Amino acid sequence: MDDQAENSADGERVNRRPRSLIVSFFGTYARDVGGWIGVADLIALMGGLDVDAPSVRSSVSRLKLRGLLASERIGGAAGYRLSEEGRRILAQGDSRIFGHRVAEIRDGWVLVVFSVPESERRRRHALRAQLTRLGFGTTTAGVWIAPAHMTDQARSTLRDLGMDGYVELFHATHLDFSDLTEAVASWWDLPALQSMYQEFLDEHEPVLGAWRRGRGPDGPERGAAAFADHLRAVDAWRRMPYLDPGLPPELLPRQWAGSRAARVFFDLHALLRGPGLEHVRGATGAAGPH
Repeated sequence: MDDQAENSADGERVNRRPRSLIVSFFGTYARDVGGWIGVADLIALMGGLDVDAPSVRSSVSRLKLRGLLASERIGGAAGYRLSEEGRRILAQGDSRIFGHRVAEIRDGWVLVVFSVPESERRRRHALRAQLTRLGFGTTTAGVWIAPAHMTDQARSTLRDLGMDGYVELFHATHLDFSDLTEAVASWWDLPALQSMYQEFLDEHEPVLGAWRRGRGPDGPERGAAAFADHLRAVDAWRRMPYLDPGLPPELLPRQWAGSRAARVFFDLHALLRGPGLEHVRGATGAAGPH
């Protein structure tokens, strides 16, 4: 599941946008229930997250205009499924969002070096914005850096943007002079990342604790609660692997909140996705062809 259409560093305010929640729903659940969902069922499911019907209708309309969703009627019911482009975008992001790869210093770095003429300022801005979304840090003007495991994704993204003619990629190893820990702290805004992770923990760590203690509703309401808590966690988490490319832990501050946030997310994912999916299947009748 990719976040390129919704990525932002604005924290929970952005994460609670109905459109963002619906993107998260299609990435997390819709593909497992046939890929299509009726509008009425989507409204009912989003109601469990306090998203009202007008917001759902407005959001899916905008996602359709952006080419992520396609409208389709099945059995007389109006609904939506992911477009081919939507499936491609979400599939690209699945491994990054749910994989959480952490780099090792010995693996080295990938450098993106570019020179875009002033006459193409818009393309230069688009390139910088995309590199930021991928989690690259800035060493100096025109030189961006990330752990080496980002190489293939950077290459693919640059080709998709049609920017490969302006860019060179290099594999690099840090050799000398500056302290690498200090350099990483200057290339990335680590306090902002730490704050982002702490906000996630403040909201979702107590939720995990409550589920582990067996608290929460029983019966059918338990599945609805699992679905809502899981989707909120996915929606909050899915931006973070794009803002933090998985920097080597030994180069990060002590008590790095990102490590704990990852454990909380993946524990919630393991605990709640199963009952959440059963709730979605029950609410939709696993609607749509497979």
